[in-house]
This record gives sequence, C-alpha cells and structure tokens, in this order.
Amino acid sequence: MTQRYDRRGVSASKDDVHRAIRNIDKGLFPKAFCKIVPDFIGGDPAFCNVMHADGAGTKSSLAYVYWRETGDLSVWKGIAQDALIMNIDDLACVGATGPILISSTIGRNKRLIPGEVISVLINALNELAERLSGLGINCCLTGGETADVGDLVRTIIVDSTVCCRMRRDRVVDNSRIRGGDIIVGLSSVGQATYESAPNSGMGSNGLTSARHDLFARLVAEKYPESYDSGIPPELAYSGSLLPTSAEEGLEPDAGRAVLSPTRTYAPIIRRMLDTVGRDRIHGMVHCTGGGQTKIMHFVENMRVVKNNLFPVPPLFRIIKEQSGATEKEMYSVFNMGHRMEIYVAPEDAEAIISVSRSFGVDAQAVGYVEASDRNELIIESEKERIVYV
Repeated sequence: MTQRYDRRGVSASKDDVHRAIRNIDKGLFPKAFCKIVPDFIGGDPAFCNVMHADGAGTKSSLAYVYWRETGDLSVWKGIAQDALIMNIDDLACVGATGPILISSTIGRNKRLIPGEVISVLINALNELAERLSGLGINCCLTGGETADVGDLVRTIIVDSTVCCRMRRDRVVDNSRIRGGDIIVGLSSVGQATYESAPNSGMGSNGLTSARHDLFARLVAEKYPESYDSGIPPELAYSGSLLPTSAEEGLEPDAGRAVLSPTRTYAPIIRRMLDTVGRDRIHGMVHCTGGGQTKIMHFVENMRVVKNNLFPVPPLFRIIKEQSGATEKEMYSVFNMGHRMEIYVAPEDAEAIISVSRSFGVDAQAVGYVEASDRNELIIESEKERIVYV
C-alpha cells in the first residue's frame, strides 16, 4: 500500500513535510500535539495561544460521488463535521477544550458544486458548533472564505482553522510520557451517546486509499472529476464495490460507511480532564495521519508496545482485502479501531476507561511504554507482530 499510496500522489508519513519543517520553531511545548505559542492575543505570560488547521481531505471527493449518485445532500453534513473535528480533537490533545474560535475555508469548482451544497456545509458547521457548545466544548463560528477555484480544485475541498487561548499550566504536553505508562485507547466504532448513528471508525485519514481500493473502475469512468487523472489507471478506483453497494459489515452501504463522520472525543476528554485531573494525564495522541504510528513523532528513546488492540473494524478489514495491503501498511495509514490515545500511570487507566464508557465509547488499555535507547513501536495485531523504528 505504501507504494500504491505514493504512486497516487499522497503519503501517510509525510516525510517530506516533516523534513521541510524540521528547523521551524516548535513553540513553547515542543512535544505537545499542537504547536503552542506565547499569548499574542492577550499578552499575558501566564497564557498561551493554540491554533490549528486541517480538513476533510479527499473524503469530500467521495461525498461528491455519493451525492451525484443518490441526490442525498446530507452527506455534506458529515464533511462539515470531518473538517471541524479533525481540528477540535487535535486541540483536545493539548487540553484545549474551549472557548474555541472557528474559521472555515471552502474551495469549490462552481460548475460542479452548486450553492445548495455550500448552504448545507455552512449550516452544518453552525449546527455542529452549537451542538459542541451544548456538550461543554464552547465554540464560535467566526465566518471564513468560500472561493470559486475551478482552475485548481476538481470538485471541492473543505477545511477549517481553530484558535484557542488557555493558561500555560493547563497544557497537556507529551513530554511527560514515560516508561511504565499505560496507553488507554478510545474506540473509533460504535455509537457514542452524543452521536445520531453508529460510526464505522473511518475518520478523515487514508481516504485516497480507501476510495480507490474499495470502489470500482466504473466510478472513475462516470465521475472522472472525482480523482487525479495523472494516477496510473490500474490504481484509479481499482476495487470491486460501488458506493451504493450493500456489503456485510458496511452499513447502510459501502459509500456511507466510508463517509461516516469523524467522531469527536472532545466531550470525553473534557470530562476526563475535570475528573481525573490534568496533572495525571501524561500525554494524548490523535491517531490521524500515520495511523497507529503517530505516537512516534512525540516521544524520544521510548519503546511503545500496543499488544491489546481492539478487534479490527469491518471497514478496515474489507479495505485490506480489496487492496492486498500488509498488516504493517494498514496500521501506518488507518486507525484500525481506536483514534485517540491517553498515556497515564497504571493507577489512572481505569478511571479514564470509565469516563469514556459513560459516553457509550468503548475504551481499554491497549498497550504500555518502556524506556529504551531508541524509538521503537511494536504492534501485536490479530495476525502478526509488527515493528516500526
């Protein structure tokens, strides 16, 4: 899959990006999940500012195909959620749970994306901000930019930027992760108390692989605007399913399973910080780009062992079957069952599991951390032992 991913013009590890920013200042807390800078907004040395930008990625391309196939505008609500939650949950990893300012950026090909789609996206962002505020994650949508950029964008790209001001002594910094820590994973599947439908676990990473490895060539022929025509033909929609295909384990159909809106863990994290205590949390990692290997960017001289993972959700099992990817490739692209990790001392693990389960989100100790003379990640999957260095 790594080779297939590269030939499709994307990278799970983003090594070139990490090289490009290697010498850039890492902020006040270099190991924190988000870059944290001095309080330029208020000028208070006791405070800091956190800002983050992310989006729904190529998931919006599948939403376009599904909408064109079915006329179902509701899929765009999920894209709005993807674009916002990918930021909100990154902020949550440093303990920032509000107040949060939100700005949206939408670039569309106006010939293909009409105003009714833009309306659904913007209204959905407003509704989600209100719903998050009701869950204790106070958000305010400040506006944004919608640009008609058909010369650059084949269909539509939906991004957002978030900003939060917080006290420095409330920051959760991954530099506190240490040998002996337990890793508590929060499941990416099932239905949280604050969700309206069961979640497939997809999130918003690995969508270029998921789209092209699951769905059939017919999609490319019918909607050539939904992908990069420079991709080798054998890698463009090389699967066997249609977006509306009924497939066991993919509910209600294959397209909607992949489009399952990115789950937010922010309400769980907020309660966890209040009940367990910020000083008890050694680190938090959002398993997004890089999947289960994401932790490697935030530790030094640590052996991270994940030996008690959740069962692989049906969606990822089917992607693996369709793509022929190895276990090692799958775990470096997808979350494979949990998308949020909390690093704590053993005595605090059960309290975090209890908080998560109170929201209907399963949680368990998925592994542990050991001191080492180098960085090493060991994943014991259902089928094999995988080592990343």
